[in-house]
Parts: sequence; C-alpha cells; structure tokens
Amino acid sequence: MAGNAESMRRLSEADLNKEINEAYRAMFTLRFQHASRQLVNYRELRNARQKIARLRTIKRERELAALTEEE
Repeated sequence: MAGNAESMRRLSEADLNKEINEAYRAMFTLRFQHASRQLVNYRELRNARQKIARLRTIKRERELAALTEEE
C-alpha cells in the first residue's frame, strides 16, 4: 500500500483531481452493483473507499503545505 500512496503523491494536481473523480464514479458503480445484488467481491467496496480516502488525504496534505509556504 505504501508504494501505491507514493505513486499517487507523484501525480500532478490535475491528475490527482481526475483520479478522485474516477474513484467516486467507480464507487457509485460498485454501490449500484451491490444494491442490485450483482457485486461478486464485496471487498471492492472497502478498497474503493480506501482509495478515495488516500487520494483526498494527499490532496489535503498539498493544501496544507501550500498554506504553510505562504506564511
């Protein structure tokens, strides 16, 4: 997992936002599949939530770093 977060940290700001949007779309699809009982691997829901959290954390770290640079 650490390697995954490190590769996410190397993304540009635009790519990071794009990944966040794609992760939310994937989460929507998984939730829809779950509701219609088509989801085979329930672990994918947890993995999708973790990916979104990881991406948003990296985005927030960048925002905080920008704020401390301004001061």
